Amino acid sequence: MTITVKFFASLSEQLGKKEISLNAQDNLTLENVWSQATNNAVMPTKLLMAINMEYAQLTDPVNDGDEVAYFPPVTGG
Repeated sequence: MTITVKFFASLSEQLGKKEISLNAQDNLTLENVWSQATNNAVMPTKLLMAINMEYAQLTDPVNDGDEVAYFPPVTGG
C-alpha cells in the first residue's frame, strides 16, 4: 500500500524532508507510519496528526492511498 506522508514547519526542518511516498504494509496506525517514515525517530510530544486533512490519533488506522500529515502544535500570539 502507498501512503503520502507530509511533515510541516519545524518537523520538516528537523527530519530534512517535507513529503515522502511510503510503501508500507497493511494494518498500519499513525504511530506505525511515523516510525517507518522517520526511521524510528523519537516522536515529539504534543504532535498533531491528520489523515486526509482530518485530525486523528496515534492509534487511528491508515489505509492505502491516504495522505498523512504530522505537524507541531501552533504557538505564538
